[in-house]
Amino acid sequence: MELLLLSNSSSDAGYLVHARDAIRELAGGRRRACFLPFAGVTRDWDTYEALVRDALAPAGIEVYSPHRLSAADCVRAVEAAELIVIGGGNTFRLLQCLRERRLLPVIARQVTAGAARYLGWSAGTNVACPTIRTTNDMPVADPGGLDALGLVPFQINPHYFNLVVPGFRGETRDQRLAEFTVLQPQMPVLGLPEGNWVRVCGDRMEMAGGHAARWFLGPEIVDISAGALSVPARSAAI
Repeated sequence: MELLLLSNSSSDAGYLVHARDAIRELAGGRRRACFLPFAGVTRDWDTYEALVRDALAPAGIEVYSPHRLSAADCVRAVEAAELIVIGGGNTFRLLQCLRERRLLPVIARQVTAGAARYLGWSAGTNVACPTIRTTNDMPVADPGGLDALGLVPFQINPHYFNLVVPGFRGETRDQRLAEFTVLQPQMPVLGLPEGNWVRVCGDRMEMAGGHAARWFLGPEIVDISAGALSVPARSAAI
């Protein structure tokens, strides 16, 4: 199984430029990507497809989106894909569209079997997790359940930054994630900062990028640097 899960898509360098080498490595010579733009809400899907097409062209990857097709033809397009790409936007809307088109089991089957490789960022990273419960997004759509693809055995919180704004009385990101870990103490959450990503290649995982990431597991918080990634085990204290 081959995955590349980005925290974000855009940077000062441009759209997906910061991860271009990692994307090229994931593709491994695959030249055509099936892009699912369903997380787009304020950005229409045709525009989103064109944006990603232009961004991946320098990596030698041709992008097409099956969003104009019927649900059955969309399934067939994903079944035939060698590289599945899911972009960011609103995770609830994305999951709703994937479920309505019955794409969740198809994507999971194709990726876990090694028939297709998976590239996601932001919302596309969220849906690679067991659930979307650690997304930052508002529930603007009803996805009919929160279970997602389960391609990795832990949750990811993209765009992670525990910013404390003077005068702000709402919860910090750490406090929000603590709410999840109190209720789900056996499920690890990886806070993945901007510019970082997780690469999965078979049984090996690594985290890359210029910032420390943070594991949350029950009451435990552990900061980690780039390198080999191992999922923390539940401690006896939890």
